[in-house]
Amino acid sequence: MLVFLIHVRDPQFYALPAKTRAKNGRIRVMGFPPIGIMSLSAVLKRAGHECVMFDQAHPETPNEVIIEEIKRRKPALVGMSFLSTTSYPYAKILARQIRVADASVKLAFGGVFASLNAGLVKLQCPEIDFVCRGDGEQLLLDLLDRMDDPHDVAGVTWAKDGKVINNPNRTMERHLDQWPFPDRESLELDFVESMPLDVPAVLSMERFTTMQTSRGCPWPCVFCDIPIFNEGKWRARSAQHVVDELKYLEANGYGSVYFVDDHFLLQPKRIDAICNGIIDAKLSIQWGIEGRVDSVAQHLFPAMAKAHCRTVMFGIESGSQKILDRLQKEQTLAEVETAVRNAKKAGIEIVHGFFTVGNPDETVEDMQKTFDFASKLPLDTFGFNRLCVYRGTPLWQEYIKRGLVSDAKDWYKYFKCSEIDPTCLPGATINSVRQEGLKKLFIYKLTRYPIQTFKLLRRFLRYMPFRDVAYLIIKPFLGQKKGATKAEVLSRAVEHAEMKDAAAQLTQLSDELLHSVLEESKAERQRIQQEAEGSRELPMISAR
Repeated sequence: MLVFLIHVRDPQFYALPAKTRAKNGRIRVMGFPPIGIMSLSAVLKRAGHECVMFDQAHPETPNEVIIEEIKRRKPALVGMSFLSTTSYPYAKILARQIRVADASVKLAFGGVFASLNAGLVKLQCPEIDFVCRGDGEQLLLDLLDRMDDPHDVAGVTWAKDGKVINNPNRTMERHLDQWPFPDRESLELDFVESMPLDVPAVLSMERFTTMQTSRGCPWPCVFCDIPIFNEGKWRARSAQHVVDELKYLEANGYGSVYFVDDHFLLQPKRIDAICNGIIDAKLSIQWGIEGRVDSVAQHLFPAMAKAHCRTVMFGIESGSQKILDRLQKEQTLAEVETAVRNAKKAGIEIVHGFFTVGNPDETVEDMQKTFDFASKLPLDTFGFNRLCVYRGTPLWQEYIKRGLVSDAKDWYKYFKCSEIDPTCLPGATINSVRQEGLKKLFIYKLTRYPIQTFKLLRRFLRYMPFRDVAYLIIKPFLGQKKGATKAEVLSRAVEHAEMKDAAAQLTQLSDELLHSVLEESKAERQRIQQEAEGSRELPMISAR
């Protein structure tokens, strides 16, 4: 069977394409590759199916192009994958447009958001035939065999006689080595990291990709939906299987890879085996990971550095123990400091700290503690993002009990906690304290860690235009711009859920009105892309 797989992206929330091409002729895109559909494509092809992928980060694959390909090639199934609430309206628009163009093609949604809200998604978006919950590899194979009557396909939500049916959950697959390596070559794209303008993964401008060596995280952080999606389980590929994929990537010209594991630092023996495998194979590919600060694998940081691990990213969240306890991080400030210092002492080049602001019960003093704490840590890079709440998380359940959200009315909306929780600081206060905190943090880093700061800037300058580096340094001191761009207005609409409310009515729209919505979206995307292309002069990727 012919299957189309589409990775739907929110154009407001991903790094836009650069204007250049790699020397190998492939279009060069900043951002993380869609490892979900790439993994499914490899599984489908191994089973004898034909698969065509579309990543909407590609500047030449807007909805209209995908629609024309569907009309021309008549796939048996079109699967759409997206990550979160911010992409859901765009997935709905595309599904509605496909259904208008072809009444017979089967449509499916997948991904974390669709999995956790399957029944509600099916009700709100009747154009979709199936919502696929959880791991998609075997599920998709089973569904292709029984699309006309999927009643015994575990993990599928569908409808019969106007009634939504949630088939039983699929048993979570623990044997991950059985699946082939992701199909990275079928997308005519070369992905490049978005660097500190977004998330500074491995900081390499060589051909870049992602890998998943494990799935899940068992810790109970109140804001995280990962334990829910993975049923509180952690599953891992064998060390040898991971090393074999790294060998394959290096042989195919990849210079860096980022492990998108929810928590890589969980099983010391496995980490040790991966590092030894890399060293024994004399691989040079650079890699980065995410993990918790309370990991018992910290004694392996030197081995990781020797095996070319260049980046370790810690979920620190706060410099206030009160807030850490409120978020149920189950970690201490002392553990944070120990982990960061151990990573730097071991020779990890980039140690990044994820922080949240705008947390429940957080005061101005708590925020100031966070910036003071961050300044004293030997972090190379850091991010301070406002906390959001997602349906199904413990924090969402708390907000339901407090009457701050409605599970029936708000399930598809994107909320920053500060917009709905009266215990949070107002948005204006958060932004003001954050701006002052960043100023002090930058000054502290420049004066107390000048060598570290100089090395980091020198590394940035290898891959970024000077003006972009300069902007990163002076941005905290510029103050707030007066007025708002159209992009900012749209982004705020997403934040405040107006766009989500409108998207909920997409199935009620006439074709004429739908066309108008799509044209506006297309025009806005083109405008943002043009601005991005005009502001980023990135060097060409050299083929290896």
